[in-house]
Amino acid sequence: MSREGDLEAGRPAASRAHLPNVAAVFLQNVRDCTPARLAVGRAGHSYRTLTQLDLWEDHAAAVDAVHRELDFARDFDPEFSAHAKLFEVSTIARDKTQFLQSPRRGRSLSAAARERVARDCPAHADFQVAIGDGLSAAAVAVQIPTLLPLLEAGARRRGWTYGRPFVMRYCRVGVLNDIGALLEPEVVVLLIGERPGLATAESLSAYMAFRPRPGHTDALRNLISNIHARGVDCHSAAERIMALAALMRDGQRSGLAIKEQLPFMSLPPPSGDERSGLPGR
Repeated sequence: MSREGDLEAGRPAASRAHLPNVAAVFLQNVRDCTPARLAVGRAGHSYRTLTQLDLWEDHAAAVDAVHRELDFARDFDPEFSAHAKLFEVSTIARDKTQFLQSPRRGRSLSAAARERVARDCPAHADFQVAIGDGLSAAAVAVQIPTLLPLLEAGARRRGWTYGRPFVMRYCRVGVLNDIGALLEPEVVVLLIGERPGLATAESLSAYMAFRPRPGHTDALRNLISNIHARGVDCHSAAERIMALAALMRDGQRSGLAIKEQLPFMSLPPPSGDERSGLPGR
């Protein structure tokens, strides 16, 4: 008998009976912490049929999100757009295909976009929000109607001047530099659709920079990612974005020089039964 077998044989019968329950509870607790597929089982050397069908469904949703076009009239309620004073512009990418095949073209505003933004957005705002489709127009359609009003309210509560937000089609993160050079705001927040995965196709990112300028890299930007229903909810995201923007304004910098200050979270102490390795009675 192996050493493990000796140990198992030496356990009291009651303890051995509880072991499967302990494993099941542990596995469920781990599953509750992540949308990843864990211990889904198998049929021979393959996934079970339902697992495979779920994977295909989520993969199809991810592909659809990447190729979906942002439709301003369809994706945003007219009342919401009017209240937020949103308008739409584009980068120099001509279409979705060119945007996907040539990422650099998504980092620069078109001439028409530059003219419109310079004309309709006030310069030197304390807090400027821009919205980009990125790699998931679905994320923009789902998250922006909740998140954008929270950011505007947060900026106004702090007495910051709030730049007029706008929406960009075929957008990449580097467009932050164009916005900074054009409007010269203090803090720019780019809300952009994340690359979809198999967990969700509706995840949004908030890239932030203090006085971005041409030539700035990711080292001078900060990021709050995974903004979606099963990740960082919009209210938590808004609080984190505003707190990070305040740090940038206080320190007059962004990127590696700024560290987000998240509250320390600890697990509750285990009960007596959990300490013994047995489920609670």
